[in-house]
Amino acid sequence: MFVVAGESLVDLVAAPQEAGQPLIMSAHPGGSPYNCAIALAQLGNESGFLCPISTDTFGDLLAEPLEAAGVTQLIAERSTANTTLAVVTRNARGLPSYAFYRQGTAERDISVEGLKAALPGRFDLLQIGGFLPIEAEDFAVWSEVVAGVAAAGVVISIDPNVRPSLIPDFEGYKARLSAFLDLAHIVKVSDEDLGYLDPELSVEQHVAGLLARPNVELVVVTFGENGSQGFTRMARARVPVYAPPVFGDTVGAGDSLMAGILTALADRGALGKGAIGALDAEALEAVLKFGAATAGLNCAHIGCHPPTRGEVEAVLGQF
Repeated sequence: MFVVAGESLVDLVAAPQEAGQPLIMSAHPGGSPYNCAIALAQLGNESGFLCPISTDTFGDLLAEPLEAAGVTQLIAERSTANTTLAVVTRNARGLPSYAFYRQGTAERDISVEGLKAALPGRFDLLQIGGFLPIEAEDFAVWSEVVAGVAAAGVVISIDPNVRPSLIPDFEGYKARLSAFLDLAHIVKVSDEDLGYLDPELSVEQHVAGLLARPNVELVVVTFGENGSQGFTRMARARVPVYAPPVFGDTVGAGDSLMAGILTALADRGALGKGAIGALDAEALEAVLKFGAATAGLNCAHIGCHPPTRGEVEAVLGQF
């Protein structure tokens, strides 16, 4: 089983507004770990999601796609706290801005004992999301849980998905994120993430620093429309994006790519400590291509709609 830990939320997306008219918003389930858990299940993996879901109406909106995809909600009891909301508006140029409402919400209704009790007896990997190190009180809980999982020999992967507008104490956040990175074996970041963390360093310098950490064996960097690149201590590979015939949007593309990479590693029997870092350039390229195809097919839709394994395999030959 793949276990994905981290936030779920609802995006309230504002429609274009004319002067004097009411603001109309549509609600969409989301959150990077939430999307990744669904994408893993869509690819045929046993997937479990470790995050409390609210009893409110937005919680129902989140629970339904998890159930439809066959994702196990590891925390079965719903939280009475409200769902985290992300309000998405666009400026005159069409660029999005986000306002988050997380105070006392369900995805933060956690305890060390509750999270540990919800973990399955055996699982192959723990994927952790970007909200875990944002608040010190949440980090105190999650860090104990993740450290315990790592000590048990489970592979840890992380997608930081850095959001500066959500982080009140960026230096504290970087220190907390660094502690998670020291536990991780697989790190997926965007070039934008790296720029936020330290704009003075090149991508190559960032990657070298990550690979120098105690456990990191694979770093994947995404470059938007310019594709992705994978690095181990022994090999590197780069692949372009897969462009679907009809483009929708990029919502959930990075989460789908992460799910594709983890799936491809598991398919090769390489989702284990030592085996990850032993990938040669050819194998690494194949892993990245599977991830790129998964992400590209997701982009054929409006919103996050990860593809099935059959859909991915059908387009792999087009690279």
